[in-house]
Amino acid sequence: MSKGKYYMTTAIAYTSGKPHIGNTYEAILADAIARYKRKDGYDVFFQTGTDEHGQKIEIKAAEKGITPKEFVDETAGVIKNIWDLMDVSYDKFIRTTDADHEKQVQKIFKKFYDQGDIYKGAYEGMYCTPCESFWTTSQLVDGKCPDCGGDVKPAKEEAYFFKMSKYADRLIEHINTHPEFIQPVSRKNEMMNNFLLPGLQDLCVSRTSFKWGIPVDFDENHVVYVWLDALTNYITGIGFDVDGSNEMYKKNWPADLHLIGKDIIRFHTIYWPIFLMALGEELPKQIFGHPWLLQGDGKMSKSKGNVLYADDLVDFFGVDAVRYFVLHEMPFENDGVISWELMVERMNSDLANTLGNLVNRTISMSNKYFGGVVTDKGVTDTMDEDLKAVVLGTPEKVAKKMDDLRVADAITEIFTLFKRCNKYIDETEPWVLAKDEAKADRLSTVLYNLVESISFGAALLESFMPSTAAKIVAQLNTSLRSFEEMNTFGLYPNGNKVTEKPEILFARLVEKEVLEKAEAMFEARKEETEEPAEPVIDIEAKEEISYDDFAKMQFQVGKIIACEEVKKSKKLLCSQVQIGSQVKQIVSGIKQHYSAEEMVGKKVMVLVNLKPATLAGVVSEGMLLCAEDADGNLALVTPEKDMPAGAEIC
Repeated sequence: MSKGKYYMTTAIAYTSGKPHIGNTYEAILADAIARYKRKDGYDVFFQTGTDEHGQKIEIKAAEKGITPKEFVDETAGVIKNIWDLMDVSYDKFIRTTDADHEKQVQKIFKKFYDQGDIYKGAYEGMYCTPCESFWTTSQLVDGKCPDCGGDVKPAKEEAYFFKMSKYADRLIEHINTHPEFIQPVSRKNEMMNNFLLPGLQDLCVSRTSFKWGIPVDFDENHVVYVWLDALTNYITGIGFDVDGSNEMYKKNWPADLHLIGKDIIRFHTIYWPIFLMALGEELPKQIFGHPWLLQGDGKMSKSKGNVLYADDLVDFFGVDAVRYFVLHEMPFENDGVISWELMVERMNSDLANTLGNLVNRTISMSNKYFGGVVTDKGVTDTMDEDLKAVVLGTPEKVAKKMDDLRVADAITEIFTLFKRCNKYIDETEPWVLAKDEAKADRLSTVLYNLVESISFGAALLESFMPSTAAKIVAQLNTSLRSFEEMNTFGLYPNGNKVTEKPEILFARLVEKEVLEKAEAMFEARKEETEEPAEPVIDIEAKEEISYDDFAKMQFQVGKIIACEEVKKSKKLLCSQVQIGSQVKQIVSGIKQHYSAEEMVGKKVMVLVNLKPATLAGVVSEGMLLCAEDADGNLALVTPEKDMPAGAEIC
């Protein structure tokens, strides 16, 4: 009998590149929860996917010389393959370039605009391209982006804004009356104290400085900003429609769990609930901001050369060993650490010894002493009762941990069961019992108790290490039990026969060999990713000129002291350029490559004696020199050393 629906999601992975193991951890964590809920009788719908719009992707696609759609198609395929490799049992893999998603985002944007939640204005601030976020100067940390620590630059553009403050009080009340809404509690306190209580600023929800996004259908110059686009996937993916949602949506919404990284908790616990309020939809029941998985002494970084990818780790350890490690080593609230040494240690101690050796010894002894036949002869001892108490008590302990999303603690409870089985072997000493024919029935009972206990553990392990659980019960010649069958000890069929040759579940590894192999892998990767030779461009030679012709042109260093956009032009900027003691007005077609704000203060090379010309109604008294690459990107030519305005270029 179903316990009801359970709709859960991960954050959708950004398609700017291949996800490292820290990104992949979230998908594995979500999968463990989804598998557990299914086994516990819930009708689970598990959605994950990819976030595919934004300026960063537009830039990366241009760098590779392909279209943004070609770029995200390739990267989304890589992400989906990694999720599949790691046995992530999603029910829906949404892409924000899906036509039905894009259509609904446009409808949502228009609804917000029509009901007065969105208005047109202009945004001016410091902009971080990787995070696609604007910041005020006071929000910066040491002059850097407070989210990623990267460089920011001044930017100003026309944009639509969402009136966040309109819904802020309602959201504060909801958080205060629903303590389970944001987990862990520390994340809730952070959002309340740092953002909601001080007062929300209106949110920029459209952009004009790039084109790779969902167009605002009633204003062709704007595309929907990434967060309004990305966040709505949680409802569009299950059939939400502004004009009337389908039965799938009505069945599954509200979400029971949004599982996200702690770095994007603000977007999910403030912006997303407010969007839902504006749509008149229920809020998700719970948003869990999980910690980060760090590499050694800090976050994984391509520049540090310490990035670990799931497929690389699988080559070393296998799928279930990697799943075990990232699930078991991540605390509930604090960041976890991954290292080669720690993975080898866990592989050898927990997986090869505690679990693998237990299964192997039990099956081997059953074959050695009874030809593989497992029978409960009912010859008990006091130590049996303690074993059974641990085994029968473990499902409830695991359930309590999973209810609180304490996945690492749940796995610990399961391995406590396996450790108790190993202790039981030491207590009963089957090899001693085997020497006394009079104790044959006791030996048979001991081995039955072990097989039965391992069957319990395998069934509980299934959500976290599905392949391993299946291998264990296959060797025991049984099936994975349901939770309903875990109230009774002794369901393993009497007279059943285990496999003749037990499979080694996890092989012990030598740390030195693993480290050497890892070092070789990183060295090979460095060679593959070394910067290519500087590109060159050949252009058709123009007619030769004489030195006298060249001498007629006057080039000087100029300093741009003011700059503004030329009205009614998409390409032109008008700069006031100081050249010596005079100032010249110069119009340049570089608006797509430089903002007016970032032009101010630049030292540039100027052709100063060019005959004045009128461009878009504005007089231009010279020319700024630029270089152009094969893709049409422009870069101002600037002096290599600091030179005074007016210095002659000769």
